[in-house]
Amino acid sequence: MAANVVLLGPQRFEPTLASVVRSLGIQEDLATVTAGWQEREDEDAELRDHLGARAVNLMLHRRGEEVFAEDRAFAAAHGLRQERLRQLQIVYRGRLEHAEGATRELMRTQGDRWLLDPERDDALQAIRALDRHHLERVAEVHEHFEESVHPFERPAIARQREELARLIEKTAALAIAGGHVAVLLNRLRLFGIAELAGARPVIAWSAGAMAIAERIVLFHDSPPQGPGNSEVLGPGLGLVHGVVPLPHADRRLRLDDPPRVAILARRFAPAVCVVLDKGARADWDGSRLATAPGTRRLTSAGALEEEAA
Repeated sequence: MAANVVLLGPQRFEPTLASVVRSLGIQEDLATVTAGWQEREDEDAELRDHLGARAVNLMLHRRGEEVFAEDRAFAAAHGLRQERLRQLQIVYRGRLEHAEGATRELMRTQGDRWLLDPERDDALQAIRALDRHHLERVAEVHEHFEESVHPFERPAIARQREELARLIEKTAALAIAGGHVAVLLNRLRLFGIAELAGARPVIAWSAGAMAIAERIVLFHDSPPQGPGNSEVLGPGLGLVHGVVPLPHADRRLRLDDPPRVAILARRFAPAVCVVLDKGARADWDGSRLATAPGTRRLTSAGALEEEAA
């Protein structure tokens, strides 16, 4: 597995990917994953221009569609798994709404801290327990799927993986873009890209950064449909440990709301919630996480801290 992983802020308007590649001493081609863009995954001209045409697009979304078309039995089993995951998420989201609401109310309640702090801690522990339970149930669904259909042994997937292995062999690193995080994670898992990439450095941003963490946390404090509750989607690829990536957090989270910030930071501790906004960078060397100057982290006190320049 990759020893060096770099998490970046958004790359659309002020990309830093090329400079990061140079800082890592990489001079060869990069294998790129844009499957999160779904049907637009081949619209990578800007990415290729930024890298100097050194991008080898693995086209994982298209390959997935080809597998589903060729292996109908697998497609049906895959669809059943996705429906089970969808139902689990709905149940979890309903339970989470009550737990989150009670915790936020307690965090804002004024009074004797000797009395209130243990209640706040207990409410937060209830959310942490619910998150753990949900992660376990999601893992059960994935495990049942793997044991039932043995994806890598199926000819349609095996052929695609052989071709992907040849493409990746000619590259020096793996770059994972954003988009729809569930689709992206699905395709990365479907073809075992982490295993095929081996020890190559991995550079990821936006949904790509979320997909390679230990767990994927969806977040939006002010979504169009009403009050937002950050929710765990499920296990990620686990290429980086002890970090919860928060891409675009500067516009998705109320970072000026100390109770909300404190709940998020304490909920996922000891993992560090890292704000991946414009210019952010966090490096994982296999044992520790180092954030670049200006890259912010959420604190349990409800504030933000950053590395000094």
